[in-house]
Amino acid sequence: MIGAPVEWQTAHRRPFDYAMRERGHDMSNQFINYTCADFAEILASKESVPGGGGAAALTGALGAALCSMVGNFTIGKKKYAAVEDDVKAFAPLSKAYAISKEDPHRDTVLEEATLNACKAPMEMVRRCCTGVELLEEMLEKGSVMLVSDIGCGALLCKAAMESAAMNVFINTGSLKDRDRARSMEAEIDTLLAQYGPRAAAVAEAVNKRIRKEG
Repeated sequence: MIGAPVEWQTAHRRPFDYAMRERGHDMSNQFINYTCADFAEILASKESVPGGGGAAALTGALGAALCSMVGNFTIGKKKYAAVEDDVKAFAPLSKAYAISKEDPHRDTVLEEATLNACKAPMEMVRRCCTGVELLEEMLEKGSVMLVSDIGCGALLCKAAMESAAMNVFINTGSLKDRDRARSMEAEIDTLLAQYGPRAAAVAEAVNKRIRKEG
C-alpha cells in the first residue's frame, strides 16, 4: 500500500522507534502529534509507515485545511485523521506478510488485511473529491485576497488523490478476489477521471486571476 511492495518494506525495516525514543519521542503517540520535521524524518527512514500512504493523507489534509481556512475568512478544522487511518490500516498488512508461508491461514489473513489496507486510501480519494468541490465553491465565493490559497489547495488535493489511488492499486493487484479488485479500481478510475481535471481547472483559473490573464 505504501509505495514499494510490502515484502520489500518488511524486510528493510529498522529499529527507528528506538532511535526516536532515544531522542525523546514517544512512539506510542499518533503520527498526527509529531512535528512536521519529525514526520518528515520518519518518512525518510527505512520504516514502512507512514510511507506514501501517510504522505498522501497528510497532503490531502493540508489541501482540505487550506479550503477550510479560506471558508473561515470568508464566512466566519479539519483534523488529520486520514493520516492515522492510513497507518493503522497498513500495520496489519505488514504483519500478515511476515506470517510463514507454511501457515495454512496465511492466504486468508493476507486477503483480509489487503482489503482492509485499501479502505483508507479509497476513502482518501473520496474526501479529496469532496475537497475539490468545496474549492470550486471557494473560487467563486471566497475572499479575493486568498485566491492563491485556493489554487494551492486544489493542487494538493489533486496530488493527494492521485497518490492515494496508487496505494489502492498496489494492493488490488495482489487480491485473490479479482471481481472485488476490479470494482474498487473502477471506482477510483472514475473519480480520478472526473475530479483530477476539475482540480487542475481550479488551479488554472487561480493562475489566470493572479497573473491577470483572460
